[in-house]
Amino acid sequence: MFQVDQFESVFRSALHDPFELLLPTAESMLVVTDLAQDEANAFAARVGAFLGKTSLCDAPAVHAVSGEAFSSTTKLLELVDASDTDLICTYRNLHSEAWRYPHSLGEYLDVLLQRTDVPVLVLPHPGADYAADHALQGADVVMAVTDHLEQEHRLVNYAAALVQPGGTLWLAHVESRRTFDRYLDAISKIPTIDTEDARRRMEERLLKDAHAYVNTCAARLAQGDVNLQVQSLVEFGDHLAEYQRYVETYRVDLLVMNTKDEDQLAMHGLAYPLAVELRQIPLLML
Repeated sequence: MFQVDQFESVFRSALHDPFELLLPTAESMLVVTDLAQDEANAFAARVGAFLGKTSLCDAPAVHAVSGEAFSSTTKLLELVDASDTDLICTYRNLHSEAWRYPHSLGEYLDVLLQRTDVPVLVLPHPGADYAADHALQGADVVMAVTDHLEQEHRLVNYAAALVQPGGTLWLAHVESRRTFDRYLDAISKIPTIDTEDARRRMEERLLKDAHAYVNTCAARLAQGDVNLQVQSLVEFGDHLAEYQRYVETYRVDLLVMNTKDEDQLAMHGLAYPLAVELRQIPLLML
């Protein structure tokens, strides 16, 4: 039995799902605001200029929605459904003064993120002064973040499509050190397992799989003549703290993350705190 299990482990460790390159495009873009129509048009033009150099939004039809167009989440969802758009662009705390405080996304954005399959680009609030100095200046540095980088084809494709030509795509994978240590503590209480050997092998295994996937992403993007550089950040740490540090250290222009969780109605556990805390740059929430 040991030899069978050992063979299976070696076989499984050699399996890696390669990245599937399929860059998305957005033929239409809906910019949702709570502004007067003239201001909404101006904001939409700024968003269009920010995304215009990317392959995702090469030349989309842009429709600006003013604050007068909706006064409830139901009406907003009806507008989105009727638009048949490929990308929604908006900001937190629509029709609210709560954008002044770093505590929430607001009811409109909460519902929008969970009730539509359309990717949502969350931008710094136009009335706030907390935007980074490079926010909306261009998408030279885009980062895709996840706690499970393997098989994240959609996440990586969207992130790659949002990098301006010649820019940098960071693929970031953070394993929770706290969760790892908790499991290792349980392993240390099993006398038949060498704890230090288990620690070393598990750390290597967890990070090796993520590195292998990054390598396939870089290779496929290069083969597809996608004009960007791929960099990886694969390590252990605290999710929120590490991603905040990455954004500041590498002057990230746009962060891409998954939002929905198949097992629950609430937002994905990593997405909500990141969206609340990282107000200074645009976030694409899938």
